[in-house]
Amino acid sequence: MREEEAHYDIAVIGGGLAGTCAAIAAARLGRRVALVHNRPVLGGNASSEVRVWVCGATAHGVHRWARESGIMGELYTENQYRNPEGNPYYWDQVVLDAVLAEPLLDLYLNTDVHEVDASGPHDARELHSCTGWMMGSERRITFHARQFLDCTGDGLLGHLAGARHRTGREARSEHGEPWAPDEADEALLGSTILFHTKDTGRPVKFVAPAHAKDLSATPILRNRVLRTGDNGCDYWWIEWGGELDTVHDNERIRDELQAVIMGIWDHIKNSGEFPDAENLTLEWVGSIPGKREYRRFVGDHVLTQQDILEQRQFEDRVAFGGWSVDLHPVQGMYADEPGARQRYADGIFHIPLRCLYSANVTNMLFAGRNISATHIAFGATRVMATCATLGEAAGTAAALCVTEGLTPRELAHRHPEKVRRTLLKQDASVIGIRDDDPADLARAARVSASSHLRRLAAEPTPAAPGEPYPLTRDLALLLPVDPALDTVDLLVHGAPDDGRELTVELWGTGRPENAVPVDHLSTTTVTVPPGGPHWVTARLEHRPDTPGNAVLIVRACPEAALVLLPERVDGVLALRRKADGDAAVDHDIPEEEGQLVLEWQARGLRRHTFGFRAAPDTRAFTPEQAVGGFQRPYAGPQMWSSQSLTDPGRADEWLRLDWDHERQLAEVRVVFDDDVDEYLNNLHRHRTPFEVMPELVRDYRIQALGPDGTWRTLLAVTGNRRRHRVHRLDTPVRTSALRLRVDATHGARHAHVVALKAYGE
Repeated sequence: MREEEAHYDIAVIGGGLAGTCAAIAAARLGRRVALVHNRPVLGGNASSEVRVWVCGATAHGVHRWARESGIMGELYTENQYRNPEGNPYYWDQVVLDAVLAEPLLDLYLNTDVHEVDASGPHDARELHSCTGWMMGSERRITFHARQFLDCTGDGLLGHLAGARHRTGREARSEHGEPWAPDEADEALLGSTILFHTKDTGRPVKFVAPAHAKDLSATPILRNRVLRTGDNGCDYWWIEWGGELDTVHDNERIRDELQAVIMGIWDHIKNSGEFPDAENLTLEWVGSIPGKREYRRFVGDHVLTQQDILEQRQFEDRVAFGGWSVDLHPVQGMYADEPGARQRYADGIFHIPLRCLYSANVTNMLFAGRNISATHIAFGATRVMATCATLGEAAGTAAALCVTEGLTPRELAHRHPEKVRRTLLKQDASVIGIRDDDPADLARAARVSASSHLRRLAAEPTPAAPGEPYPLTRDLALLLPVDPALDTVDLLVHGAPDDGRELTVELWGTGRPENAVPVDHLSTTTVTVPPGGPHWVTARLEHRPDTPGNAVLIVRACPEAALVLLPERVDGVLALRRKADGDAAVDHDIPEEEGQLVLEWQARGLRRHTFGFRAAPDTRAFTPEQAVGGFQRPYAGPQMWSSQSLTDPGRADEWLRLDWDHERQLAEVRVVFDDDVDEYLNNLHRHRTPFEVMPELVRDYRIQALGPDGTWRTLLAVTGNRRRHRVHRLDTPVRTSALRLRVDATHGARHAHVVALKAYGE
């Protein structure tokens, strides 16, 4: 056995997506980081060992403009380019490459941490080191660090250090949560093992092993649906262990889950009910239970059901989520009730920094499924893309603690602006926070552009005339309003033999981050002649005090139809009211009534728009938006967009910063638009047709104005595939003007820039 000592600024224990993103974030901020993981591959439940798809704030496309940015966003888009088929082994390499790209980050795989050295009273413990055994290498390594992050999922590091934590469900009286039980208990969400099949092209038999579960002796055939076409996470409901201890009973849970999988496959292959399974064989069965829940640490704030469903905006918010409050019956696959109960907020919800550090271990942060949240709230925060954003936030905070000589609590309470500004500088997943970084020289510049999008409209062309979309249900358009919405022309087919009156309503969205109708603003009617299509005008005269979004609803009129065009209009969404028979988000889960975000669907209409023309011209895409401080859609699109390009994909557009006197520039950062409304998934429950988002800028140049009035190209980039680009200039440049010149997009008809930033030395 080899004894080793390793010294770092930060030790991240656990290499799931939370730990991976935490380690990358801290290393990018100049800290020496150890990432220690007890498995041979990174990714945790997302890895090829477990194969759970990475869900997040988009909630399988339920929420709008909600895909994660920051490090998780980089992983999504890189996987989409490299791995459009969703190969789980290729996904492993995407995650590994992101870690190996960081020179200040050392990776320790197969290293199981199970000892700590900590001291101090219970209410102020300090963690000095932790020790792990590297399996297969016979190395016992002790990691010394100034800050530690528990991203283990099960919370073992913090538990050994004496961090306060909870397991099971809180009583309703503790936080007043409507879904909490009357009495606290130890019930948990269970664990799951998945399986994959393949078609061999010829008949394949299956001889069930002796340990295969007889499904007829269980409630599964009565209460769950088996389908031969399902694979992997389609079988998320193969869940068990919620009545046990999901850590100490892990082996028993694994054996039960594998026995049920063998029983399911025996039934599919040999019951005679699935003749289309004749050529199918098992390609892969997991050997590690994917755990959902165990310890939840206690921080300075405990996130609750109300925090999520009321979308409370914390001053120290550092990440967002959008998954439903998603709770499963404690009996798992043996329950008589449905496999889950879910409730969505009207839009994304926010998570504060105070949920990411220990209330009693002074130098420990955490991220992932062990954050400071109740069992109910944890039902929404536990999905992996959300865990990844929490990891980036916690890793960022840890790096700042080391740099500033602060504890996480001191950072959160005394200097939350440092965390906010750093996260925004890194393009992390936060919404509704304006970047006010005084170091960003772009904030003091005059901004101009070659052009900007002024007219909001979608009109048919000979090549794309559109098609009638019957008004058998309410239809709607979400539109940015800046400064006003006086009229909207709609392209409508009337009834064949008679005119019709359409009722048109305008609604506010309630919150700037939401995209559903909440507040009724006005109602008008328009007359539609028979036949068509005809342009008809709805007069609205809506002039809000501040820019925002509004939802234009056209009430159902069965014999009339809007015209649906195959066109994506910047900042605009087409919506439809849910109708009887519409597919649920998950066909195995009944949907609760009264959920606006499910009542008004964007799924199925994305990258399409109902024919319309809005007046007056919009200011939502002026060049000033690129230095406005918001880096995601929030009360509007929050980006500069050029006018339509003559040749889609080929651009000759620019965005310019001018200062009153020369400034010395050492770094330029650009955030491009990669359409965060497009739902991506690493293992492709949903297939997106684009390997690179068309809206992303492909080729560009950064130029400085010389003293002779000519532009000098500082750098040129071709084939860009990233949303956030950081350009450190080899030699600082003195200039009175900086220009970003867009030469090409990946196919979009407009050049988009979300943010342009400039920094001195």
